[in-house]
Formats: sequence, C-alpha cells, structure tokens
Amino acid sequence: MKNFALIGAAGYIAPRHMRAIKDTNNNLVAAFDKGDSVGVIDSYFPGADFFVEFERFDRHIEKLKYESNTLLDYVSICSPNYLHDAHIRFALRSGADAICEKPLVLNPWNVDKLMHVEEKTGKKIYNILQLRVHPSIIALKEKVKNANKDSKFEVDLTYLTSRGNWYHTSWKGDHSKSGGIATNIGVHFYDMLSWIFGDVQENIVHVHEKDRAAGFLEFENARVRWFLSINANYLPEEVKAKGQTTFRSITIDGEELEFSGGFTDLHTMVYQDILAGKGYGLEAARTAIGIVHKIRNSEPIGLKGEYHTFLKN
Repeated sequence: MKNFALIGAAGYIAPRHMRAIKDTNNNLVAAFDKGDSVGVIDSYFPGADFFVEFERFDRHIEKLKYESNTLLDYVSICSPNYLHDAHIRFALRSGADAICEKPLVLNPWNVDKLMHVEEKTGKKIYNILQLRVHPSIIALKEKVKNANKDSKFEVDLTYLTSRGNWYHTSWKGDHSKSGGIATNIGVHFYDMLSWIFGDVQENIVHVHEKDRAAGFLEFENARVRWFLSINANYLPEEVKAKGQTTFRSITIDGEELEFSGGFTDLHTMVYQDILAGKGYGLEAARTAIGIVHKIRNSEPIGLKGEYHTFLKN
C-alpha cells in the first residue's frame, strides 16, 4: 500500500484522483486546498488529514516523516494550472513522485527546469494523459500506424463543454493562470492528436476569445481543423433539444470516431500504469505544452484558409 497526498482537493477533477487512489488499494494520508468544500473525501478516505493553509500542510508532511516514519510515495496534484510547477517541486523535494493533472505546466521551458529537479531529487513526474489509455483512441492509433495512405488524414475536432458565468470569474477565466480556453479544455486533445498523428508541422489560430477558440494544426499524418468552446450557444440544435450541455466530436476522413463513453475509469487506468512502473513523464507532455503555448501567443488570422465549419456560423 502506497501513501498519497493530494493538492487541490476541492477541485472538479479531485474525486477522480481519490477514486483512483482507492481503486488501486492505496492510502490518502493528507490533502490540501484553500477551499474547504471537500466533503467528498468522506466517500473515499475519511481518515485523511485536511488543511486549508499550505504551510500547515507542508509542516504536517514533515511531521509524518520524522515523528511517525510515514513517508509519502506520491503527491497527486489537481491545483490551478499556474501552480502545478510549484506543487510538483514541493512533491519531489518531499521525497515523493508527482502525479499531475494536465497541463503539466504552461510553458515549454518549465519542462526543462523540472527535468533538473527530477535529476537532483531522483524522483519522477507523471502527467495524467488519460486519452492515451482510452480503448477507442488506442484503436485509432493502431489504425493510423497500419494505414497505407499517400495523403494525410483529414480530421475535424469539435469540443463544446458549457460553462456558466462563474468560469470567467474563477482562475480558469484568467489567461495568466489557466492559459486560456485552448489550454484549459483543449490540451488533452492536442496531446492525443500528436500521439496519434506525429510531430506538429503547422499551427494556425483563426479565433481565440474568452469563450471559444479555433484553428488549424498539421501533423506528419493529419490535417486538423479544431473548434473549442464553453458557450452553450454554440451547441448544435439537436444537442440542445436533448438537454445536453456537452458535445464532443472527432471525424477522420468524414467518419465519426465513437469515443463518447469509457471516460469514468481512465484516471484509475493511468494510476495503474504509474504504479506498475510505466506512465507518461515530462517528455510525453512536451509536445502538447508547445502546441498550447504557440496558440496562446499567436495572432488570430480570422476566417482564412483551413478553418472549422462551426466558424461559418
């Protein structure tokens, strides 16, 4: 049984980490979040110590080490994007490996700096890249690998996940903290695309606003038009009619990729891989971080060239 600590226990994604720790028969000994709406812990680890001040959390981890000989094996990190770098460093300097949500960091150079911390501490940094363990995505990767094509795959990626006004007031609406919409809700899709279709050759941004972003990515084996939004007004009418608030679609050469299900256990599968000595580290995260950094710092060109069909409306 491994000992875990959790940073960002009040966040949306934290329960998936708690479940993954429990499902892999390990123990959560301590958790931290500035917010105290963390009653969900009772469903998984009611005996875990909880802190709302980082200094006390830090002190508690030290006390566990020196007073009760309880050593941390892993620190799971679900904090806001701009804090990942600091919390990863805390984990490694505490003698634990880090398991961090995406985006691992906001800037490509942060990856290099974290590599130095890995070397100094001898500890590892793992990224949650859950789409890489989704059965439909694995099958697609195999299909692309075995394809005998003279031309590149034509891909359209559409992801709409409705968010209310709170989003823009929270850290997620602050580009300096979240990296903007393409980073916050799109980074795992860019990772998936590069994992399947190879290195990035072109990265063009058509639109980048607070509630939507769209662009064109060309990879070794694919040409991708992408559209992301948190605005419910962009949902297709048939989706609205069903009362649904999310729309996810990937078409490849006009054929829809079915991957709407199978998302609930992906974090557990990632944890199982990490605990088995596998998992995805710093280098695996580098390409997607580079893609979102370029998107964030590019001047949108408007409706020119290969743009997504949703922009026509």
